Amino acid sequence: MAKKQPKTESKFIRVKCNDCGNEQIIFDRPACRVKCLACDKILAEPTGGKADIKTEILGVVDRDV
Repeated sequence: MAKKQPKTESKFIRVKCNDCGNEQIIFDRPACRVKCLACDKILAEPTGGKADIKTEILGVVDRDV
């Protein structure tokens, strides 16, 4: 009998940069700073757990896609 994998609480989220309007998908528990790919503004800072999100969250990315 196969062992069940525990469900993870971490998610990928879609965010929008407040400076340039660029949308990108980031991990909600990053190990390092996450910068906007277009303008280099910091979008999220690690906290040892969930990130300190510094910008607008548009939604959670669906895992079944």
